[in-house]
Amino acid sequence: MQADFWQARWSRNEIGFHLDEVNPYLRRHWPALGVEKGAQVLVPLCGKSLDIDWLAANGLRVIGVELAERAVQDFFAERGLEAQVEQRGAFSVHRHGDVELWCGDFFALSAEDVADCVAIYDRAALIALPPPMRRAYVEHLERILPSRSEGLLITLDYDQAQMSGPPFAVADAEVRQLYAGWRIDTLESLDVLGENWRFLQRGLTRLEESVYRLHR
Repeated sequence: MQADFWQARWSRNEIGFHLDEVNPYLRRHWPALGVEKGAQVLVPLCGKSLDIDWLAANGLRVIGVELAERAVQDFFAERGLEAQVEQRGAFSVHRHGDVELWCGDFFALSAEDVADCVAIYDRAALIALPPPMRRAYVEHLERILPSRSEGLLITLDYDQAQMSGPPFAVADAEVRQLYAGWRIDTLESLDVLGENWRFLQRGLTRLEESVYRLHR
């Protein structure tokens, strides 16, 4: 997926992946990770997600990384917030309170940038990437995150022949292969096709949503 693909999606407001509520899996499973209040959490490809607000409201400092400047601007504008903006390397960093949104290429993020991040929350990053980029994404995470990290990962799985994506299908076996150096616990795995009319309209006959706890 090229950068201009996502820029165009945001410019046309084609953001069906954006949820108008906090993800219920986040509410249900994040507390079990045991991440202490005041800790910093990385949220890759964050968009303008309400999940960021939930994490911050629960005492965490959030670094969200987002390619589309429109998404970053909308995040603060829709909340009536004025962010402080500074340039940090390849990123334009927008900050308000305990939230920092880094606008730029996720792969330009360095270990120094996320040195204080002890956890990661991935609802829309891994499934937004085609297979070759998924491997590169996880390898980059492993390079930059501290050696001891917790994570909550949410994926989708379906017959990729029935829909081209994104979001892409990521099977359980691939998750375990990609995160082979992590301990992986499956927290939930549910058939959610009946709750997603958009995917029914696109011809899917199966849609499984899975939630994983990651630890290394």
